[in-house]
Amino acid sequence: MTEPTATILVIDDEQGIREGCRRALAGENLEVDLAENGEVGLRKLAERPYDLVLLDIMMPGVGGLQVLAEALARDPEMIVTIITGYATVELAIQAIKAGAYDFLSKPFDAATLIHAVNQGLERRRLSLEAQRLRAHEVEAERLRQEKAELQRINQLKSRFTLLVAHELRAPVAAIQSYLKLILEGYVDPSQFPDIVRKAERRAGEQLALISDLLELARITGGPTQADEMCSLDVVEALEETVDLMRGQVEEKGLGLQIEIGPDIPLIAANPKHIRQLWNNLLSNAIKYTPTGGQVTVQVACDGAAIVGSVQDTGIGIPPEDQAHLFEDFFRARNAKEFERMGTGLGLSIVKAILDLYSGQIEVASEVGKGTTFTFSLPTSCFLPPA
Repeated sequence: MTEPTATILVIDDEQGIREGCRRALAGENLEVDLAENGEVGLRKLAERPYDLVLLDIMMPGVGGLQVLAEALARDPEMIVTIITGYATVELAIQAIKAGAYDFLSKPFDAATLIHAVNQGLERRRLSLEAQRLRAHEVEAERLRQEKAELQRINQLKSRFTLLVAHELRAPVAAIQSYLKLILEGYVDPSQFPDIVRKAERRAGEQLALISDLLELARITGGPTQADEMCSLDVVEALEETVDLMRGQVEEKGLGLQIEIGPDIPLIAANPKHIRQLWNNLLSNAIKYTPTGGQVTVQVACDGAAIVGSVQDTGIGIPPEDQAHLFEDFFRARNAKEFERMGTGLGLSIVKAILDLYSGQIEVASEVGKGTTFTFSLPTSCFLPPA
């Protein structure tokens, strides 16, 4: 037996109409169900899907408009053709406005019914096909975006790999050059200490770079960091960092001012992250501030976030370089001239830490006058009082 091409539900309180529809559609390879009123019709609609409903608009109890609304709520693509008498044409027009596809006026013959049903089923087929095409288009667009994102990530990975290779190669090449000069007899023994000191400095640069790369990889790794979260005092982490850096501050003759606002809440964070955040911002301020300058650190809570800032009276950052500050290995040109040593990863690490906690960072700077980095950690990081 051939599988029915569609399912039809006839809802009408007149038995003659119901049976007449069944007989007329019997030879059309359709499965036809009957319901004698709106309540039974709704029950049948709840039990299985239908492609088309022939619906009497005027029935006792549950009316046709209510059945129409619930049918379309179940399946917006369902075709509902209203069966109406002359006296209910206005209701039929109201049903069309409410989403019905067409209406048939009583009395109608078999040919008219079959034509109306076939038209409705074709409309449903086209509608479902359009829906499938839209779904395919959405999926194709999603795949296109994913492909573009993968390509972007691959390009970033390739660029990062090249940058890492370049940055790692330079110190090794310098150390190898120093060693060759000694091994091949081009250096007087009296110059050995100076050459070895230079090689040791380049090895130190290499170790600093490797350390920063490992730290950046750990931070951006994500899930493993959650195990180290705890209740943390941001101010205490700042004070620990400042204590470690006081020697550098005194050696350069810098003024250091710490300003702490009231009621700074604890946050849930990895202590290493917050110490490193302060460490990188403070070390930059100290490094790029000439002797006799000033570094000012502020911490406050504005109700929505903890806000910290590190301000210096240093060399400043050229406007054209400020947009690139948080890129891996980037160093402003005046920074390279002022201080040769630097991995260019410190601010990348700062940005990665803040991204991990949904924080933000901004920079304000003027060449020759100084720089201020301001970061915020949102209230979602706050821990409830004990």
